[in-house]
Amino acid sequence: MNDRPSLVPLVERLADARVLCVGDIMLDRFVTGDVERISPEAPIPVLRITSETTMLGGAGNVVRNITTLGGKVRFVSVLGDDDAGREVADMVNTYNGVEADLLSDPDRETAIKTRFLAGNQQMLRADKETVSDISADRADQVLDTVEREIPSCGALMLSDYGKGVLTNTVLQRLIAIARNAGVPVIVDPKGTDYTCYRGATLVTPNRKELEQATGMKTASPDDVIAAARYLIETAGIETVLATRSADGMSLVSAVHVDHLPAEAREVFDVSGAGDTVAATMSAALSTGADMKDAAALANTAAGIVVGKFGTATVYMAELIASLHHQSVSEAEAKVQTDHETAERIAVWQRQGLKVGFTNGCFDLLHPGHLSLLNQAKAACDRLIVGLNTDASVKRLKGPNRPLQSESARAQVLASLTTVDAVVLFDDETPLRLIEMFLPDILVKGADYTEDTVVGAGVVKQNGGRVVLAKLADGFSTTATVDRITGFGGCGDFLNARAVPAFF
Repeated sequence: MNDRPSLVPLVERLADARVLCVGDIMLDRFVTGDVERISPEAPIPVLRITSETTMLGGAGNVVRNITTLGGKVRFVSVLGDDDAGREVADMVNTYNGVEADLLSDPDRETAIKTRFLAGNQQMLRADKETVSDISADRADQVLDTVEREIPSCGALMLSDYGKGVLTNTVLQRLIAIARNAGVPVIVDPKGTDYTCYRGATLVTPNRKELEQATGMKTASPDDVIAAARYLIETAGIETVLATRSADGMSLVSAVHVDHLPAEAREVFDVSGAGDTVAATMSAALSTGADMKDAAALANTAAGIVVGKFGTATVYMAELIASLHHQSVSEAEAKVQTDHETAERIAVWQRQGLKVGFTNGCFDLLHPGHLSLLNQAKAACDRLIVGLNTDASVKRLKGPNRPLQSESARAQVLASLTTVDAVVLFDDETPLRLIEMFLPDILVKGADYTEDTVVGAGVVKQNGGRVVLAKLADGFSTTATVDRITGFGGCGDFLNARAVPAFF
């Protein structure tokens, strides 16, 4: 049933996915800047740093992808007892749907991959890491956790980056635990000896990895089939999903072959595409999906993610829209989760674009609001609007507010050309979003002073600035409501929540 629209119900079922993921987690750091001169000390470019962003890498990117697809993850890994490990743990804890057992090991160093970029061009990658097997004590803890949690999960995802969490002994024990529980095992492999994955349901090597593991050429579809079947026979693996970049994917078992053509319309960055494939396969298989349907879905997800910059993720709405051969409307696409927005901001900042942020209730949008938003957009290249939820508006404005629901307010804001993203927040202030987004420009009305703007210190400490927008006189939602309630009978309608239908 792997014609595209028929896969939509499978996407919707991903909300029921529960995956147990074990693997090497790391911190991906992106340092972006401009190159305008060559160093006088050596014939190398000088990067003037303009922004720094971090995100979860390695197995952490698999976890991110499963959650953005709507699934839930039990995540097990080992970190160093260091600042990077604590940063990773804090980041994992911000993702909804993730329960993590991150074991600390003082003898290890948390892996950090730092990429230096000028615009969209990567100039250098610097790695800091420990590459050695985890201790016997930590291995026992990993195995005990998996044995305890596997009955409540639909798939075991092993994300192997060769850093030492998935030792040969641990791999064989994990696969045995899952198979005894009747749970499929998906492996994103590393290295050249795949016998350590014996008993796995599926491995997902790319073309180069398949060639290195078999010593066989992989230039043509027939070459890929032969190499995959060699692995199946010699390593005791059930199925191979070989990703072949611009040539798509090949799903190969001992008796069946399916070639899936590439679906990317425009390729910007293939970083993390393998993680997206592994995440989609494990989420789909955890719901009981057919292997062919899961592969078709993973192929579509990969086509989406390579059209983004960095180690990006795919969202359920994007996947459904792609399966229907249509785009989410421009306004709908602007209303985003905080994590989705943070990823988009990272892309914009790596492109050298200045990102602005402002916030408010925006109930009954009026010319004063439009003036603020126009001034905010004039100060930056991309404007993010933090929008108070209905619950937070009630806390701020009283029980009869807002007049319009958060959905309606978000849609109106998203329809404006000045606004590039809308993010709902339920906190008393937008400080959490500002700390998460680290915008270059923070905009509030001139009725504030710079010292009283929430998040001003965070933005300025990060190299950004605060803009106080000139207020348009005579416009206020509260004043408008007061005028309405001043007319005979209208106050009763407002209190009865009937008035919003007229706005």
